[in-house]
Amino acid sequence: MDQNTSPAPPLRVFVLDDHEVVRRGVRDLLEAEPDIEVVGEAATGREALARVPAVRPDVAVLDVRLGERPGSGGGDHEGVEVCRELRARMPDLRCLMLTSFDDDEALFDAIMAGAAGYVLKQINGSELVTAVRTVATGKSMLDPRTASRVMARLRAPQESPAAPETAPGSGASELDSLSPRERQILELIGEGLTNRQIADRLFLAEKTVKNRISSLLAKLGVGRRVQAAVIAGRVRGERER
Repeated sequence: MDQNTSPAPPLRVFVLDDHEVVRRGVRDLLEAEPDIEVVGEAATGREALARVPAVRPDVAVLDVRLGERPGSGGGDHEGVEVCRELRARMPDLRCLMLTSFDDDEALFDAIMAGAAGYVLKQINGSELVTAVRTVATGKSMLDPRTASRVMARLRAPQESPAAPETAPGSGASELDSLSPRERQILELIGEGLTNRQIADRLFLAEKTVKNRISSLLAKLGVGRRVQAAVIAGRVRGERER
């Protein structure tokens, strides 16, 4: 072996899971690999948001469903919001979502939040290690079946019946019914910002942002912010053409 050749640095991984047994199991599994180093762990989204930027991992393994905490603003898919916020702060971070449920809603939200991969906790240990290494190289951990489900969901808002004021051929823009402030918020949703980030950007209260988002979703005739994000992306693409 060439003495001048330095070994490659270990792959740095952070683990977020609210179940201690699962978190320790994932950590022990990864640390058994000679090329992987677990540089931190957290049980809550708030802890992860504080610790991840400090330790600068290459990959964050995030539990999709975290337990509700008072004042967390989280819920069933709080891990997805953690992914969204971490990616906004650290664009090079690769997030691998880990969940016990084969949930299309969580899958779609995770991909829209910038996750590089999505795996079920039922996979065996070697598959999880492979998934971590795969996303670390910049590749996506979505099999063709999963990718087709995502694309079907992406097409759904465009293929669903349009509201009268935005019907195809009417000449009316999807944004016509929105106020200037709601248009600003829609653009920021399209950029993947969280409610808190939008509030900070526009100098508004977070509750005000939530109310504005509810209003714009109703005006656009969609039920979820990820559908609004798709519309924002489509409008932005049309504007740039």
